[in-house]
Amino acid sequence: MADIVVTFDLFSALIDSRTGAAKAFARIADGRGWPWSGAELYDRWDGHNKRLQRSAEPPTTFHDLSLRALELAYAELEVPPEYAASDLAIIEESVAEWPLWPDVAVGVPLVAELAAVGILSNVDDALLRTTQAARLVEPDLLLSSQRLGAYKPSPEIYLRAADAVRPRRLVHVPASARDTRGALEAGVDVVRLARPGHVVDPDGPQPPHQVDSVVDVAQRLREW
Repeated sequence: MADIVVTFDLFSALIDSRTGAAKAFARIADGRGWPWSGAELYDRWDGHNKRLQRSAEPPTTFHDLSLRALELAYAELEVPPEYAASDLAIIEESVAEWPLWPDVAVGVPLVAELAAVGILSNVDDALLRTTQAARLVEPDLLLSSQRLGAYKPSPEIYLRAADAVRPRRLVHVPASARDTRGALEAGVDVVRLARPGHVVDPDGPQPPHQVDSVVDVAQRLREW
């Protein structure tokens, strides 16, 4: 299937970002004696991140959005604003340690036997390259929001990804509701990967293919 490129979302389909980031936030909170858990801090920050990404446009970077999101989260918690920049540096450095989902290390090579494999993610290039997932895919198929000049869930990022891999066919593997809906609304072929904490948007288009593991993505490709 050399004519197919399969892209995975980074922070939901390949990496358990909530577990990884929550550990880093927990270290920050414990060091300052804060009452919040790492997961609580992550969820608040991630919520603002997702909201800001809906209207983000270049030259705004993923780092810029992440910093603004943390400033907003800390403002709600009445944390001194000067902590945001240094704490984000800690979080970004921890990204290299964020764990892959258990099926990824086995499943991605199976998909790579059938198609070219890449990543399509809202992220800056340098941060993407530090992740454990980046080592599993083709270097020239690290399709970031920085590289493509658009952010999920805008259809534009999926359309630009499809253009970037032409004449090959793009198949995207998302997990989150917004990523699934964005790809489908852009007309991109989707195989949704079910992950804990993620659901399909009930008000959006429904994915025609849904699987429970990356190994199942490979099996679905064999059936096409």
